Amino acid sequence: MTDDAAVPPDPDLSKYGPWAVIAGGSEGVGAEFARRLARGGVNVVLVARKPGPLTEVAQACRDLGVEVRVLAVDLTDGGVEAIVEATADVEVGLLVCNAGANTHGMEFLDGDPREFQRVIDLNLTATLALVHHYGRLMRDRQRGGILLVGSLSEYAGSVRHTVYGGVKAFVRIFGEGLWLELRDHGVDVLTLVLGVTRTPAMARAGLNFDAPGMVVSEPADVAREGLAHLAHGPVHVISGNEKSVAWRTGPDRTKVVLTTHKAMTGLLNREQSHNG
Repeated sequence: MTDDAAVPPDPDLSKYGPWAVIAGGSEGVGAEFARRLARGGVNVVLVARKPGPLTEVAQACRDLGVEVRVLAVDLTDGGVEAIVEATADVEVGLLVCNAGANTHGMEFLDGDPREFQRVIDLNLTATLALVHHYGRLMRDRQRGGILLVGSLSEYAGSVRHTVYGGVKAFVRIFGEGLWLELRDHGVDVLTLVLGVTRTPAMARAGLNFDAPGMVVSEPADVAREGLAHLAHGPVHVISGNEKSVAWRTGPDRTKVVLTTHKAMTGLLNREQSHNG
């Protein structure tokens, strides 16, 4: 649960309008971003692979009085081009890059290089392409926002997250540089680092949200906190996960990586037991 005292007041979302593109907007955190933006009067373009969940979120946003466009596309297969084409006639003032997952959770030498490339394309290649397109337009207009969704996995290597964690670490460092490049052009940039969040995707993976000591965030709280901190980049860690990030950035990398591995192994074992 988010500590409200740690979250700035809700921002004036109109500065990020009139349209926002939300990649990964069909459920969980992405859907909550869409609802919060719609309540703030920002029209939304919802992007995800599955049309069913997209339709539900779209209707919820229309009920809040905004326009909605829906794109059921795969970001690794022509999706970026489709988004650019579908928004050519509107002004996009906010880009939320929330689409991303470890779609090939294998040890690197046992995995399929083509599947690892898909992890890279989904989490990195598509993000860079979207930022390059919309970021230039925002810079020219001297207004806008770019929100990149990160993960605790980017702070320490772990088994079966070798590629995913590395890609997320790249995106965070990229986001810090982008923040420097755009901060004098009226464009806000934030990498929002998520911990364990009670999303449908994590539920489908069999994650035990009631595991002792686990910090669990709610999607609605994450979306609120992310938008509230958008103007205060370059990086914000979701409340409750600050100590974990601070520890993972310690100088004794052997201790950090081995301890993280032990914790991740225990989590995976609990997932397998839950699934069984």
